[in-house]
Amino acid sequence: MLLTIRTTHSPAGDLGYLLHKHPERVQDFDLGFGRAHIFYPELGDDACTAALLLEIDPIRLVRGGPAAQAEGLLSQYVNDRPYVASSFLSVAIAQVLRSALAGICKERPELPELPIPLVARLPCVPCRGGETLLRKLFEPLGYTITTQRLALDNDDNTWGMAPYWSVALSRSCPLRELLTHLYVLLPVLDDDKHYYIGDEEVDKLLRFGDGWLADHPERETIASRYLKHRAGLTRMALARLAESDADDPTGELQLARDLAEDTLERPMNLNEERLHAVALLLRAAEVSTVLDLGCGEGKLLARLLKHKQFTRVVGVEVAHASLERAERRLHLDEMPERQRARVELLHGSLVYRDHRLDGFDAAAAVEVIEHIDPERLPAFERALFAGARPGLVIVTTPNREYNPRFEHLPAGAMRHSDHRFEWTRAEFAAWAEGVAARNGYTLELSAIGPHDPELGAPTQIGVFRRCP
Repeated sequence: MLLTIRTTHSPAGDLGYLLHKHPERVQDFDLGFGRAHIFYPELGDDACTAALLLEIDPIRLVRGGPAAQAEGLLSQYVNDRPYVASSFLSVAIAQVLRSALAGICKERPELPELPIPLVARLPCVPCRGGETLLRKLFEPLGYTITTQRLALDNDDNTWGMAPYWSVALSRSCPLRELLTHLYVLLPVLDDDKHYYIGDEEVDKLLRFGDGWLADHPERETIASRYLKHRAGLTRMALARLAESDADDPTGELQLARDLAEDTLERPMNLNEERLHAVALLLRAAEVSTVLDLGCGEGKLLARLLKHKQFTRVVGVEVAHASLERAERRLHLDEMPERQRARVELLHGSLVYRDHRLDGFDAAAAVEVIEHIDPERLPAFERALFAGARPGLVIVTTPNREYNPRFEHLPAGAMRHSDHRFEWTRAEFAAWAEGVAARNGYTLELSAIGPHDPELGAPTQIGVFRRCP
């Protein structure tokens, strides 16, 4: 199994920096299913070619577990896996070329984002769907494609043609983009994966598909094949794609909306008061592991990390741009290793069951539910209260009755242009009491912010505790 990447960028030797592999020596890597070798068959001032050669060990595959052993004795040894570009090659790219795939180059930090002319060649690509599918997958991404269908027997035409193609993909782009597209699309072409598919594969698909998958015309085919036609996982992936920040990729619109709300509430320092109140409740409950649902820029996470009581804090957010801002706010790349192990950021939707959110002591949804369409609140309830079931859940949301006290808020307007609704105290109480009763939680209702005798406080809060 072979992948070569050639560039005519000048100086061509920059390819070695991007791949983090020195051009003057062969490098070998042990993988769970064989060995990978990196070498450079061409190295000059005007052109450079790097090769990734993957040797599959069928004995290791047979010993890989019940899934491999269930296929029958002959098929375990006689198959096309050692020769064709498949999910084995994707795994090799992720493990052997990890830094290049992530766009990291410490010695030349300007290189990973630099578009350079690249040609990737794959001598044997399985394509269940034919050349038409191959072109549908890569041409929308800007690749020029050269293909040649392979014969079953070069010396005997009567055998006919094989379902394999020799493929060359040409494009000027950052190397990480090419590797990302290969990582996702090779298993899609093969329509198979050699390992178990679970919820974490949805997260991987969306992470590596960030910036291109949401707008790809074949995104449904890609999601279905990447997830081995698991209907539930495919629906989850497509829904999360639809809910992500495809319409606001830089997050500028969301920033403007947040700033408007912050400006409105700033005179009473309401956001800080909310975060302080939620953090105090979590500390008083003596919980150790906390989910921040809809974590935004990570303000609550930053506050919790100051206390050693919290051994694991996880932020969940559907908008990639917000997660990037949270990463910068928390300075994750500069954190000491022990501190970094306490915090994690996850891209995810709050209205779908996500097993990564199981087993936490507590969850906080601070000014989140009002951003969810009312008809999807039952799905939020099922995912969190019936599914993940943390011992403590804290929910805050605006009190609509208080809005007339905001001097610059027009009559009838909501505080944030992305709010789907804002509830009165009675409406929030009715929803919260129903959630608690249906899912085995007790409920305490209170308020945050200055109290108005007639209108209540600006923020209402529900504290749900799971019954023993």
